[in-house]
Amino acid sequence: MVFSSLLFLFRFLPLTLALYFLLPRKARNAALFLTSLIFYAWGEPVYLVLMIFSTLVDYIHGRFVWHFKEKGEMGKAKVFVALSMVINLGLLSVFKYTGWFPLPIGISFYTFQTMSYTIDVYRGDAKVQKNIISFGAYVSMFPQLIAGPIVQYKQVAKELDNRKENIADFADGIRLFLTGLGKKVLYANSIGLLWENISSRPSQELTFIMAWLGIFAYAFQIYFDFSGYSDMAQGLGLMFGFRFPDNFQYPYRSKSITEFWRRWHMSLGNWFKEYVYIPLGGNRNGLAMQIRNIFIVWLLTGIWHGAGINFLLWGLYYGCLLILEKCWLLKRLSKAPAAVGHIYAMVAVLIGWVLFAFDKWEKGISYLKTMLLLNGTTIINRETGYLLLQNAVLLILLALASVGVFAGFQRKIKKHWGWYIFLFLLSIAYLVDSSYNPFLYFRF
Repeated sequence: MVFSSLLFLFRFLPLTLALYFLLPRKARNAALFLTSLIFYAWGEPVYLVLMIFSTLVDYIHGRFVWHFKEKGEMGKAKVFVALSMVINLGLLSVFKYTGWFPLPIGISFYTFQTMSYTIDVYRGDAKVQKNIISFGAYVSMFPQLIAGPIVQYKQVAKELDNRKENIADFADGIRLFLTGLGKKVLYANSIGLLWENISSRPSQELTFIMAWLGIFAYAFQIYFDFSGYSDMAQGLGLMFGFRFPDNFQYPYRSKSITEFWRRWHMSLGNWFKEYVYIPLGGNRNGLAMQIRNIFIVWLLTGIWHGAGINFLLWGLYYGCLLILEKCWLLKRLSKAPAAVGHIYAMVAVLIGWVLFAFDKWEKGISYLKTMLLLNGTTIINRETGYLLLQNAVLLILLALASVGVFAGFQRKIKKHWGWYIFLFLLSIAYLVDSSYNPFLYFRF
């Protein structure tokens, strides 16, 4: 079940909200836990057992960590943190990297969330959760279960037991959800059809312009798909009394790759920073160690996205770019005109999306060669011109939206419900008329 489905919009969500708010406050975590399990089981009932097992493992280990911390036995507490991490990473490895089983939806996201719990308790950043129902609600919370944002336990620990839902937040949640729905349905789905058309062609049918047109389409699709999902997740969170962290801040405005990764999938970047980069030493032990730590983080970031060689290459690609910027390039970019940094960053990001998009890395390399005129391809043909003309208005609209040109307009119409009703009806009309409705990050 996806947020941009008629089933979710007209059945699951209204029934869940009605149940949640009809129950007394003390029973609402139980309602959220139950409905989240139903949400997850709708598509993969077998893997419900895996989620419940993960919940029990981290709940029990968290209790042991707290128990030994209270007794001052930090060594034993650390053992249970390590055991929790071994079990979580073991499950992730078996289901994601061995190829023995179908990939459970969202396993990369909720595994990182459950791991943050025992670490936060050990560090003293959060108190132990003694109510297993409340902890289960955190692990399985359907608004951000499948594709984030990755919510660290300490970010919602207080809200799990002491949140106070209110009409103002609920209204803001509806507006944010509908904004995300529009991004996903009207923007991402529309341009995704162009990418599907181009990426499915044999390499010999591609022209230089068509290859660049295709990767621009993919860049817009993945941005509006994922940021739209994040907006919907944050909106749903507000409806239920939770404030989830931001996940995007107009990353296509960036003037360097360093800036890009401060704006893109921010919750994942913050997770790796807090639980990997800083524990490794961060930038505290000299440039050589900092380079090592950046390399490790980006190797793991690539692996986190999937077992394919393309994800490994993608992670190493960004690791090398970030190290290059840290050692030399950022100083040069700071002295250059802003347009130079922006063009460099966007070209680098588009090349990165080629590595990311193709599961078969050989096809990705072939596509990249076409983009770089390295395989004797033609520049343009009649079909390329047709695709350009057919999608020109949409591409311009997406380019402007992706860098925040319409942000001022969105602020002005924030309180005008007529706009959101129109956006909702337009999105529903699209969903009724079209069968193309993927969520790209579901495969992670």
